[in-house]
Amino acid sequence: MNKLNPKKLLNSKWTATLAINKEKHFIIVEVEYDEDANVIACVTESVFSKNQYPISWRDLKDPQKWCQGWK
Repeated sequence: MNKLNPKKLLNSKWTATLAINKEKHFIIVEVEYDEDANVIACVTESVFSKNQYPISWRDLKDPQKWCQGWK
């Protein structure tokens, strides 16, 4: 399981284990928090095409889907 610190999630780099629209490398460009500073939602941006995709931040914990950093 990938360890996540919600405060350091913004601008972190991730690699999708399965390509999304032929894209593998992403940066978290937007993080939405609730009143208690819990993460609600994230938006990833492809490094190559600049396409943005909303994701569940909990999916980032799954090593079957995401690896932290660019691999």
